[in-house]
Formats: sequence, C-alpha cells, structure tokens
Amino acid sequence: MSRVKLARFAHNAERADIVEPGKANYEQLGGRWHQEFFQNDNPITLEMGCGKGDYTVGLAARYPDRNFLGLDIKGDRIWRGSTRAEALGLTNVGFLRTRAESLTAHFAPQELAEIWVTFPDPRPRDRDIKRRLTSPRFLNLYQEVLRAGGLVHLKTDDTPLYEYTLETLQTRPGAHILAHTADIYATPELLPHAEDIQTHYERRFRGEGIAIKYIQFTLS
Repeated sequence: MSRVKLARFAHNAERADIVEPGKANYEQLGGRWHQEFFQNDNPITLEMGCGKGDYTVGLAARYPDRNFLGLDIKGDRIWRGSTRAEALGLTNVGFLRTRAESLTAHFAPQELAEIWVTFPDPRPRDRDIKRRLTSPRFLNLYQEVLRAGGLVHLKTDDTPLYEYTLETLQTRPGAHILAHTADIYATPELLPHAEDIQTHYERRFRGEGIAIKYIQFTLS
C-alpha cells in the first residue's frame, strides 16, 4: 500500500465525520444517527456507493437543513469526500465505510428519508444480477430503512441497467415510479428532481455524448 493511502487512512481514523470499522461507533449508530452523529432531527439522505463524495457533498452544500451520508467501501475515496466537506465547512455531511449489502446493520427501520444511487457498477453479467444496486435484494433493504414515502433516485449512463431497473420496479408490488427518462438533460422539467450536481463520471460520460438516465421511485 502506498504512503499516500496510508496517510489518508490515518486521517480517516481521526475524522469524526467518517464511521468505519475499528471505530467505537461502527455498527452502533442504527436508530441514533440523528441524536449521536448529526445531533439534530433533520431528515437523512444516503448516497449508495458514493465514491469520492461528489454528490453527497454537493447535496449537503445545497441543502443545509438536511443531513447527508455517503456510503462506500473504499477508504481512499471517502477521504476525498471528507476532505472536500471539511474545506467547505459543512457540518451536515458524513461518510460510512461499509459494504452496500450491510445497510440494515447500520440503520434502523425508517431511519432514512431518501436514497440516491448514482452511477453504480451496472454488473452486466447475468450471474451478477443480485449485486446490482437496484436488484430486488437491494430494493428490500431500501424499503426497510426508508421512512414511508421516502424517495429513491437512480442516475446512470448504462442503458441496460436503466431498463432492468424499470422492469424490476414495474413488476414489484408496492413500487411506484414517479418519474423516469432516458436522457435527463433532454428532459429539463425533471432536472429539479434529479439534481444537476455532476459527479466525475457524469461529466466524463456527458463529454463522450452518453445520455444520462434517471428514475425516481418509492417503495411500500
């Protein structure tokens, strides 16, 4: 492991806005994120697979009256998001280093108000369907931790994942698709719902002329 990564991991261990294995509050905050982490009652939005935290930090800066968490397994990526949040002086943002499938180990039922799934790995092989972040397996997890009426958003460049997600939602009892488009930037009336904050990948895909797909839905 490089010295740079080792230094970043050391910083992560000291930062209060990062929850990760080895810290006393890891797996101890379920049901207590409002009181013990954010110390307010503002609604919590979670970004799955937040990467470098572009979306998490961007949302936190835009909505100071809400709380935002970025979830990712890569400590080096989380360090970048935490560093940017610190530079901006944000106090309504945090990061959780864990695997996506461990969601219910860290959040109590109905603890989250909203979930964003931004440019996830599309997992194109059939044998990896259950690892897609919009597969029934993950939709079940989202439904458990979201409050009633809580929104889920998907942004992706991948057409097969977009179509798979639509088909999955259309056949799922209790799922309600509120909005969807195969090209969000050609559908300006939906942009306020999709948020025009752009991740590194989104800027790259748009530069290559790839349309960005978007779905907004609820689960009940």
